[in-house]
Amino acid sequence: MSYYRLLIIFVLIIFTINCHSELSQPKVKSPNGRLQVELTISEGHLLYTVTRDNKILFQPSRLGLIFKKQEGFADHLTIDGQSLNRFDETWEQPWGEEKFIRNHYNELTVEISSDLNPDANMSVLFRVYDDGFAFRYSVSGNGDREEFIMLDELSEFAIASDPESWWIKAYQWNRYEYLYEQSLLSEIDTVHTPVTMKVNPNLYLSIHEAALTDYASMTIEQTGGNTLKCNLVPWADGTKVKGKFPLLSPWRTVQINDTAGGLISSYLILNCNEPNKLTDVSWIKPGKYIGIWWGMHLGTMTWYEGDIHGATTDNSKEYINYAAEFGFDGVLIEGWNKGWNSDWFKDGNVFSFTESFKDFDLDAITEYGKQKDIKVIGHHETSAAIGNYEDQVDAAFKLYQEHGIETIKTGYVGHGTDIVPVGGKPGDHEWHHGQYMVNHYRDIVKKAAEYKIMLDVHEPIKATGIRRTYPNMMTREGARGQEYNAWSGDGGNPPDHTTILPFTRLLGGPMDFTPGIIDLTFDHANRIDNRVNTTLAKQLALYVVLYSPLQMAADLPENYKDEPAFQFIKDVPVDWETTLVPHGEIGDYVVIVRKDRNSDDWYIAGITDENERDLTIELFFLDKNKQYTATIYSDGEDAHWEDNPYSLDIKNMMLKRMDKLTLRLAAGGGQAIRITPEIQ
Repeated sequence: MSYYRLLIIFVLIIFTINCHSELSQPKVKSPNGRLQVELTISEGHLLYTVTRDNKILFQPSRLGLIFKKQEGFADHLTIDGQSLNRFDETWEQPWGEEKFIRNHYNELTVEISSDLNPDANMSVLFRVYDDGFAFRYSVSGNGDREEFIMLDELSEFAIASDPESWWIKAYQWNRYEYLYEQSLLSEIDTVHTPVTMKVNPNLYLSIHEAALTDYASMTIEQTGGNTLKCNLVPWADGTKVKGKFPLLSPWRTVQINDTAGGLISSYLILNCNEPNKLTDVSWIKPGKYIGIWWGMHLGTMTWYEGDIHGATTDNSKEYINYAAEFGFDGVLIEGWNKGWNSDWFKDGNVFSFTESFKDFDLDAITEYGKQKDIKVIGHHETSAAIGNYEDQVDAAFKLYQEHGIETIKTGYVGHGTDIVPVGGKPGDHEWHHGQYMVNHYRDIVKKAAEYKIMLDVHEPIKATGIRRTYPNMMTREGARGQEYNAWSGDGGNPPDHTTILPFTRLLGGPMDFTPGIIDLTFDHANRIDNRVNTTLAKQLALYVVLYSPLQMAADLPENYKDEPAFQFIKDVPVDWETTLVPHGEIGDYVVIVRKDRNSDDWYIAGITDENERDLTIELFFLDKNKQYTATIYSDGEDAHWEDNPYSLDIKNMMLKRMDKLTLRLAAGGGQAIRITPEIQ
């Protein structure tokens, strides 16, 4: 054999080995090159590894799906092919915390097959952004089988360290409504997402999911050391996901940033959702409202009929008058419909969503609202009786549409457990976060869009960015809100609660926290067991810090009378052009800067935990050619959330771009600032 022939054979062998190596270890980097994901096969298992700045962030972590009757992709796996795609666009939100969002990533698609199931194939897609990565599964089919039953998803997150973590337990009776716990990653329980971690002072990450559609909600469990595994909320029969091929899972998302504030500025979760499916969004409008609601939590009103029933015709008109006086958009009315007189907490089938109590006239109220240019916000408490609600939802939405009601607050309080009744038969229940309820919530969002109705969902499925696809899904609860301050046996939300929410729950999407309590110690409610654990200035700051396109002035409207601090609540917008986060540390403090979408005004707000702080920010975002007037609502020199919560200073000052501002935050306090350009 000639020398040249040997050389050609040698080159071909080397080329084949290299091709096989590249195929066996596909990889993709972020656009800026700092983040890299690499896939490998080891002992028949599919694994991914993540490095950032050439340091391992995620050790080899398993991927795969297990189906009933050996239809899965868990063992004996082979990489059959790969493709790379680069994507860069900027899209516009109809409403939101940022008007224009850049969606820039590199995407790797890897084709997988299993020797155990030669008739099926699976794709794993990885999108790698500068601020994190996401992956999902796609299974086109399985031979001639049309349906599938998934028993498990094997996705792991093997963190290469043991970071401080903030989390709430999963599978608890009160859904997501718990105080966040802080521990090392190795000490966590089975938890809801988002779960957020501080790897070191210069590295933060948060694990969640995006585009949760026709699939079980993902919780994550600790399986030993620093490895977390996907734990899908099951059906009552123990299976995880049911459906027909093709199967497309939600995205498993990991947001990564050098600062905690950078997590808030990341729109990775939104970007992993499909674009807006509603052709006309002109009817979708953010706004501020008051409501017949806080009095029930204080015990000065009731949802049910009686001497202090809140939702009467006369009281509703009075609230409409207040809203018109304040310059707000709407009035929420809870407790208007039949069912509240019964033991609805145990049996939600008692609710009618079309029949009013005798002391409430829907026709008269909505007509009065039109005269005052105030929208009535409807209310549907289902008590998680899903069958009863679905049977009535078309008639209920039609009734509201006919009366010009464009927004509905829904509720799924449940029955003291984390499972919901889906029909009329005893024992016919499903988990609040399983595939059945994921589909129910989505069906209601789509149904509401048909009637041009916006939604504010309490006791929701968690936010995963669906608001991009269906912008009428405005806001939701999904964490402990303001009402816990009124009656919770543990004394309410501690001062650090709202300094954790922006880095955890709100990474998924807007939250209807219901800020704006002025009567912090409930002096006018004759309640002495509870109080709001903030200063007055912090209540104002929450309007900027805790984003929601629908914001409530939650206190009894009479408490706002002659209160100078109320001016900020009247002024602050709910729809933003730009959002910046100059300072933030999970559970300690956060400062957020936002620009109004409909004016040249800027708003700055900072909040802190139980420790007082001074935080300085530069005003580089202001126009260098303009001068501004700042109205500053700050904690007084002697303010303290516990001892002196009402101490508030209000002052005006002139500002320019070259200036700096120091925010003095009292213990449990905050500061809220409106910056308005001078008229030229």
